[in-house]
Amino acid sequence: MRLETERLVLRSWEQRDRLPLATVLGDAEGRRFYPKALTADEASAQFDSILKRQTEHGFCFGAAELKAGGSFVGMVGLGMIGEPLRSALGGSPQVEIGWQLHRSVWGQGLAPEAASAWLNWGFANLPLDEIVAFTFEGNLPSQRVMQKLGMTRDPADDFLHPGLPEGHPLREHVLYRIARP
Repeated sequence: MRLETERLVLRSWEQRDRLPLATVLGDAEGRRFYPKALTADEASAQFDSILKRQTEHGFCFGAAELKAGGSFVGMVGLGMIGEPLRSALGGSPQVEIGWQLHRSVWGQGLAPEAASAWLNWGFANLPLDEIVAFTFEGNLPSQRVMQKLGMTRDPADDFLHPGLPEGHPLREHVLYRIARP
């Protein structure tokens, strides 16, 4: 899998990405809208899980690197939504789009650039009527990316993330959708 945008190469994972991904996943500021930053061992396990999903589905959140210089900047892509999360989402969508970039590249428009390429690929190659994105309700930067992509939110679709315990400060999530063009 390989997609290119004006400034990015979006590609399948390679072993050389293990440590750079751990840096992104271990950054407390970058993970402020996730339950926690990951330890090196947790990030390595996450990497192994990503490789497994990449093999099983033929796509997943992929590696993102800058064309100029080839620096790894994070992950962007499509992912299958598993249970029980799918049941918590209205309409039980199957595929989500998401991103997590190194904070050194925040604010440069790379997330919408990469996600737009993935949306185009998803609708061209997968039998989907829609793709969704979701995040903690306080994650306004990601919600702005979703809006830039043309995704829309119906507050009636907002949900409590089933993977987080009752009372967790990040449990309230918003759901954005985009239909096949």
